Amino acid sequence: MPTALTLSGSIRTGSVNQKLQKAMGERLSAAGVDVNAITLKDFDMPIFNQDLEPDNVPEAAGRLADLFRTHDIVFIACPEYNGGVPPLVVNTVAWLSRQRPSPFRHAVFGIGGVSSGKYGTIWAQSHLRDSLSKIGALVVPTLLGIGPDETAIGPEGEILEAPIETKMKQMVRELTHFSRGGI
Repeated sequence: MPTALTLSGSIRTGSVNQKLQKAMGERLSAAGVDVNAITLKDFDMPIFNQDLEPDNVPEAAGRLADLFRTHDIVFIACPEYNGGVPPLVVNTVAWLSRQRPSPFRHAVFGIGGVSSGKYGTIWAQSHLRDSLSKIGALVVPTLLGIGPDETAIGPEGEILEAPIETKMKQMVRELTHFSRGGI
């Protein structure tokens, strides 16, 4: 059975991106994937500073890297801050990119995000796709840019718009059928 790791780039209580993480996890589970939903609250890491290496690398970076390496799929629900990737996600990727072997060269990655604006985190997703691709991640083509949040996703995380549901189904197909080809 394929395995998936899902996470949100927001740790705020009631985050719409946590709702997207949950909704995507439910769809992956329905497709026969064993889903492991995590919160970045459990992986406390200081702001990346190369001076901390090699003696003060946070153990959380190693634990999270191991999770990335041992799952077939990684789905990141990424908010957007000022048209870019939020600091929590940037810091997480920075620390993970320093781990060996690379935690980005096993799984197939999916990116989505929810925002209050009509562009639905598409700028942040573009930046995140670019960064992940440069460090060896295979990111599926479909991006889930969802917004505005109050018309697109309900209070319990239910998807309120049919086109979003269609894109989520497409991403699940890609995540479950794309392969790194044994690399």
